Order: sequence, then structure tokens, then C-alpha cells
Amino acid sequence: MAHQHYRTKGIVLSKKDSGEADQIFALYTQYFGKIELVGKAIRKITSKLKAGIDVFYFIEVEFIQGKNRKTLTDAIVIDKFLEIRKNSEALACVGQIAEVADCLTITERKDEEIWRLLLVIFQKFNYKLLTNNYKLISHYFLWNFFTLLGYSPELYSCPICSSKLLPETFFLSPLHGGVVCWRCCNFPATEIMVDSVKLIRFFIKEPIEKVERLSIWENDLQNLNKAFKVYFDFLAEKG
Repeated sequence: MAHQHYRTKGIVLSKKDSGEADQIFALYTQYFGKIELVGKAIRKITSKLKAGIDVFYFIEVEFIQGKNRKTLTDAIVIDKFLEIRKNSEALACVGQIAEVADCLTITERKDEEIWRLLLVIFQKFNYKLLTNNYKLISHYFLWNFFTLLGYSPELYSCPICSSKLLPETFFLSPLHGGVVCWRCCNFPATEIMVDSVKLIRFFIKEPIEKVERLSIWENDLQNLNKAFKVYFDFLAEKG
């Protein structure tokens, strides 16, 4: 029986070796959402596919659907994002973004907004981003990505007592769905600074061009990193 061939554009999120010469690639694609493709014998020197696919490449792929897996049959590079690879900070941020996207997206669930967000972020890192804003743009992606998945944190009212969040001591509780006021926080939770809550609101509400122009203190960035880790770890464990 002849296999049907499928084509789509995608960004390569990860790869891992399989067997003696195969590799398995995870991609987020325009038409299929996240998929895994097997590159048969792609680690061999004679492979014609290996030049067209690697982590963080923006590519057009062709594949066939077998009984249990998809097999890569063609890969054409659209953009290798070479400027990202020249900057260790940019590369680290893109690696984190790819890891989060790979971990939290459901296989073969198409989402045009997630696709556009990923592509815009990679292009920003590669072409137009000032060095000191890599981490801010990463947070722009992360909190908007959580929102597109349906896990946007409550940032304006306490999810327990429903009172408006005033500029007081806040606690981030992924279990309760957002930022909890100090009056309700009688359980273990991560303190989050008022300015960090304001920044997350800004990331979700404003376009990326405004985020590019932001400048923040290092302690604000550290608090954002801590908040992201708490939220991501909860969602990853939740599965």
C-alpha cells in the first residue's frame, strides 16, 4: 500500500538518537501542531536528509505516516537562524523556549496562535533583538504561551477571596491558578514581587515591540525567573 505524503513548515524543538543511525525530531509545525519524525539512517555520512534538519531550524518537511510513527522523507531549510547560534545567551533562551514548548504541547493539536508566537520569537532573537532584552522576550513568550494553553495566571484578583490585588505582598500559587493575596496565603507558596506581577501583566497585554523597549532591574528578572520555574514545574508535573 502506498503511503500518503504530507508537507508542512515547522521549527525543530529537539532531537535524540535512536538505534544505530536514526534520530527522532520533535517539531512544532504550521499544519499539524507538535509532531515527532523519525529520520531513518540520518546519522550516516551518506544521508541526504541530515543537511536539511537540526535543532532550532525553520524548515519545510515532508513525511509519511506509518502505523506507529511518522518518517521523514524530505527536509528543506528555510532559515537556520545562524545569528542565534553565535550568541550564547540567545541560544540558552531559545533552548529554554523549545524545551517548554516540547514539554507542554499536546502532540498533533494544531494551534495557529502558538505557531505564530514561536515563529515571531525565533525571528526576533535572530534579527532584531538587543542583547540585553533576550530574557525579557523569553518571558514574553513563556507567559503568552501559558495563556494560549489555557493556563493564564490570575493577576488582578485573588483567586481565593476574589478581592482586587493591591500593591502588597503577593504569593504565586499555580495550584490556585494565580497570584494570591497575603491574607489568603496560609499554605506553602512562592512570594512574587509586585513589580514582577506588573511585568507579567504587561507581557500578556502588550505587543512584543513594547516589551523590546523595556529595561528592568536584575532582581526583577530573578523574581520573574523564579515565578516562571514554579509555574512551569507545576504544569509539567500536571502533564
